Amino acid sequence: MIRVLVAEDQSAVRAGLVLILGSAPDIEVAGEAADGERAVELARRLRPDVVLMDVQMPVLDGVSATRRIVAEQLADVLVLTTFDLDEYVFGALRAGAAGFLLKHAEARELLEAVRTVARGEGVVAPAVTRRLIAEFAAGAVPERGTAADPAVLEDLTRREREVLGCVGEGLSNAEIAGRLDMAEGTVKTHVSRLLAKLGLRSRVQAAVLARELGL
Repeated sequence: MIRVLVAEDQSAVRAGLVLILGSAPDIEVAGEAADGERAVELARRLRPDVVLMDVQMPVLDGVSATRRIVAEQLADVLVLTTFDLDEYVFGALRAGAAGFLLKHAEARELLEAVRTVARGEGVVAPAVTRRLIAEFAAGAVPERGTAADPAVLEDLTRREREVLGCVGEGLSNAEIAGRLDMAEGTVKTHVSRLLAKLGLRSRVQAAVLARELGL
């Protein structure tokens, strides 16, 4: 069972999200928060698998809340936003969010995104991906704490570089396993190791780096 904490300040929207999530047999809503500070408090107490995080919230914004939750390794964060790209998305990317989904996404997309993040894989809405790539092509890459220098790959093994390249293509662990003829569990281990070596907080950040380096 995937336990989800819903952080959304608008009660009507929050109720809708809870209803959608509750309709899935494999997902349980562990708690609800109307502001970022409360979201962090509940994440510490409930230890959900995924936090569905709105970016614009009172008391503590979603980006700051995401940064705290990720830093304390309380849960993976799936950011829900009405914007396809702005400072919030870049901020959440730097904070280590595991995924980005637009609020107008269909119910099935929301459920699948939650499942994907719960598996330890990143997910980014297509509209967000297109804009991110456009920004990278224009050289407006948000600071991430890791320079886009090929030298950062020196500590990676050949296999880890191959896995990183696949992550950059947006492949899932199962798809990477099939392409590289590896066990899915081994892929997950490689991803965890390369994130640690590169000083990255999420699979999404790894995908961004892979694209920047042309892997």
